[in-house]
Amino acid sequence: LDGISAEFPDRASMMEVRLQAQEDEITLLKSSLADALRRLRIHDQVLQLLKTRARTGSLSTDESRACNWKMHSWKVLLYLRETGPNSTVSLVWKRRMRSQKKMKEEEEGSRKRNYHGHHQLKSPFSPPPNQAQPRPHSNLQTRTSAPALDPCLPSKKERRLYKPIVCFSGQSIKMFIRGRPITMYIPSNIQNYDELKMEPPSERLELDWVYGYRGRDGRANLYFLPTGEAVYFIACVIVLYHINNRTQRHYRKHTDCVRCLTLHPDKVRVASGQTAGVDKDGKAVQPCVYIWDSTTLVTLWEIGPGTFQRGVGSVAFSFADAGSFLCVIDDSNDHMLSLWDCTKRTKHAEIKSTNEAVFAVEFNPRDSANIITCGKSHVYFWTLSGGQLTKKQGIFGKYKKPKFIQCFVFSLTGDVLTGDSEGNILTWGKSAADIKTLGKGAKETYQIMRQTRAHEGSVFTLCALQGGGLLSGGGKDRKIIRWSADLAPERECEIPEQFGAVRTIAAVDEEELLVGTTRNAILRGTFSDGFVAIVQGHVDEMWGLATHPSQNIFLTCGHDRQVCLWNTEEHKLDWCITLEEYGLCADFCPNGSVVSVGLSTGRWMVLDLLTREVVSESTDGNEQLSVMRYSPDGSFLAVGSHDNFIYIYSVTESGRRYTRFGKCNGHSSFITHLDWSKDGKYIMSNSGDYEILYWDIAAGCKLLRNRFESKDREWASYTCVLGFHVMGVWLEGSDGTDINALCRSHNEKMVAVADDFCKVHLFQYPCPKLKAPSHKYEGHGSHVTNVCFTHSDSHLLSIGGKDTCILQWKVIGGGVGNSQERLASASSTSTSSPEPATKLFLFDCWCRTVLHCHSACARDFIHVLNKVWLKSQLFICLDCDRPVPLKSTQHLLLIHFSNSRSVHLKIITLVQFCMYLNERRQYCDVVSAELQINERRLRGVLCVKCH
Repeated sequence: LDGISAEFPDRASMMEVRLQAQEDEITLLKSSLADALRRLRIHDQVLQLLKTRARTGSLSTDESRACNWKMHSWKVLLYLRETGPNSTVSLVWKRRMRSQKKMKEEEEGSRKRNYHGHHQLKSPFSPPPNQAQPRPHSNLQTRTSAPALDPCLPSKKERRLYKPIVCFSGQSIKMFIRGRPITMYIPSNIQNYDELKMEPPSERLELDWVYGYRGRDGRANLYFLPTGEAVYFIACVIVLYHINNRTQRHYRKHTDCVRCLTLHPDKVRVASGQTAGVDKDGKAVQPCVYIWDSTTLVTLWEIGPGTFQRGVGSVAFSFADAGSFLCVIDDSNDHMLSLWDCTKRTKHAEIKSTNEAVFAVEFNPRDSANIITCGKSHVYFWTLSGGQLTKKQGIFGKYKKPKFIQCFVFSLTGDVLTGDSEGNILTWGKSAADIKTLGKGAKETYQIMRQTRAHEGSVFTLCALQGGGLLSGGGKDRKIIRWSADLAPERECEIPEQFGAVRTIAAVDEEELLVGTTRNAILRGTFSDGFVAIVQGHVDEMWGLATHPSQNIFLTCGHDRQVCLWNTEEHKLDWCITLEEYGLCADFCPNGSVVSVGLSTGRWMVLDLLTREVVSESTDGNEQLSVMRYSPDGSFLAVGSHDNFIYIYSVTESGRRYTRFGKCNGHSSFITHLDWSKDGKYIMSNSGDYEILYWDIAAGCKLLRNRFESKDREWASYTCVLGFHVMGVWLEGSDGTDINALCRSHNEKMVAVADDFCKVHLFQYPCPKLKAPSHKYEGHGSHVTNVCFTHSDSHLLSIGGKDTCILQWKVIGGGVGNSQERLASASSTSTSSPEPATKLFLFDCWCRTVLHCHSACARDFIHVLNKVWLKSQLFICLDCDRPVPLKSTQHLLLIHFSNSRSVHLKIITLVQFCMYLNERRQYCDVVSAELQINERRLRGVLCVKCH
């Protein structure tokens, strides 16, 4: 009995959810019936008008107008919309309507139904409702004509361009993801949904800092430049980090993950290759190699677009001819080796190298016709002759053949030194026998001359020093050893275990070194003083991200079991701890003293920021936690779990004591996102099956059945990806998993979105309409898992998945007004049109037509034109601001709206207009061929004194 009693509340809650779903279904059926009747009325009116016009027997102008009106009426019918100010429209989802409408109709009515059946629902959204004027019913006998046979009706091809619209009674919008309807109610402050204007935000993002380094699976990806900068890459960004000034520059030409990097002999030019990516339509984009200037970050040449397959694995410049040639090995099955002329961008030779993995390629510094490659169980020596490449294999002979040849360098004597997976350094050269029989036994030309035991485990990197010495980096032993020219060990040191094994070494000078490690860190130091980290990052996928409520710090956690606290001002890692399980979500307490971290096992813990100690921990279920969120006043903590529940805890003692308050039970799938209301009494939550539910926490975690009551509620944060205010962030054809995270700025002006296509989007907030415009930013090489604004909205943080990259974006620009004011003004139906903050219009005074509109708002232009143009013939001189009469055959007119809503008119030429835009860094896309304004009409642009 006790078990049955315990299950009763849960079963009752599930029944309530099912009842709500059935009520929605009934409402949808009612809407379908109303929509069908409305369509019949429109059809009757069209046919009645055609019969009336047909009786006149003439093709007059009125008949032509009637035909045009009929065409418009059918387009209205295709959109299922009625125009008028007094009645609301019931719109029905097309696929659901076809499956539910089974009533018998006349033969012509059936033909009309089949006509509408041609439309396919391409978007998961239901576009906006409109206001409709009811029309009187017609006699049913007027349905006998067949509208599809009328020549004035749109063709079948044209009909397919129109999409069915779905809305519900004018007070809500239905959005469909994977066939599931999602109802979102329109707030009361929106007077006319159709009149809402969606524009991209005035703010923009600029890449400020990149945290992390790709050392886990990279090779030869760290170099030191004469400018004092270390060049390395992570995700799609190549970073140039000044090791003394601690500043960064970024090369961002790549569209997918950078795979390889090499430095030109002049120490200025850099070549970099990437993996194959996809464009916005999902089509494969073949990779290429960019050669660019490290001082100006200008791309000099693009090598091999459309030539390489899968990706570019290794690149190398020639040395003997001052870097005229570039060798490239791609990631295809055959690992094609190609030789390119850098300046001409032409391919000189190409050959299949091997089916095994290739780790490195280099030219012989003394002869550009000789190339060496190494990889899995092989060392190949290539010779270029007559435009053809020939291969000679290195023979191990009496020495044990290693599984991998990890790296190689050339000594001052011309010998080849290789490091392998057995921990040995092998010295290669030509045997005496081969020298005597030149051209015979090609596969046995090169052999091992000497073997030197260097490290325990693999030798991951070798670095030749100017004085003839050698540096080697070990894997298992984490040692860096300095060798003399005759391979005698001179000095050694061991890097700390927390940074992993040595991946690559770059010499700053004879003493100072830069070391890239397998745990994505770059160390700087010497053998005497040891090494310290100057670049650090996560080593596995990240999902948890939280920013401090008052300080410029943020916290990340991920699958590498690390919890890291970062400083956005100093661009460094403050501290890092390692957990037993991996973290997936986090949130700071509003007082800023503690932070909660949700783990993969259902356990969550609270950390003190100063001492890094665990001050509290608890476990809710045995599934992973997906979201942690404090209430605005810090009195409650909501924990969203993959067991479909939201656990509510009462918080006391400044965030150090937690007591279970209740549990929100009603979701049918795992919790994905949740937000608190500004008063801290309610929660809005999303789930894995695209539900939007509202909870009354003060009433005991009660599910709010009437979601209409929550339409005007204000939310302290907005991270839910499903909701009316953020409906516009979804793209057409979205399957519900395209958007991973969303975050509204604290000033409620913009929304940042992390998507599954490696991009960060910046939308205006709110953005409640389909296809809302946005600014898009690239940089991540994997799905973007989370985004978050800093407390002052000065920066945005974005974290990647498999690319283990953290990007810090600077927010630049910005407008005035909050989200509620913008939403209300955008939907206002008053006759006056408020001028935007800044709008530029170029007006041809001779023909009175718009030549260029910087923000494309014709209505505002017409409003100002009617208000000012006809009432004034005096305008302002461009230089001295004196009144000057307008000579319409000789001038152009610039109309500029200021923030104070005053209108400034200036007479300018086209040249001055372009200079005007250039001074304000605004792009002018007006071309002279479009304007066709001659010199005579452009003269006399200044007043008498200025002229």
